[in-house]
Amino acid sequence: MLAHGARDAAWAAPFERVAAAVRAARPGLAVALAYLEFMAPDLPSAGAALAQAGCRHVTVLPLFLGVGGHVRKDLPVLLERLRAQHPGVRWTLAPTIGEDARLVAAIAAIALDAADAEYDVRL
Repeated sequence: MLAHGARDAAWAAPFERVAAAVRAARPGLAVALAYLEFMAPDLPSAGAALAQAGCRHVTVLPLFLGVGGHVRKDLPVLLERLRAQHPGVRWTLAPTIGEDARLVAAIAAIALDAADAEYDVRL
């Protein structure tokens, strides 16, 4: 899984919970969480670790809501580098999570719940 990354380490907590949930649901599945920038591991490092662990097929799932420049331009370059560095591994790119109707429905449901609730969240 690939998230954008941020300078604030707390930003990564939801993504780490997603990775933990995937690992718990599929204990035999090798799962790595990587970041495009600001945080470690980056995609090349996480990909190398998966290859060294014996993975022969790695699917990169962008944890992005939309398809912007990072997904269209940066990610294909990173995948090509991984393919060149680890030719025995098949690297595939999954659609961004924001393109999945299930995520859109979940966000819409949360938005509707928020419209009906009263919050006083202090950050």
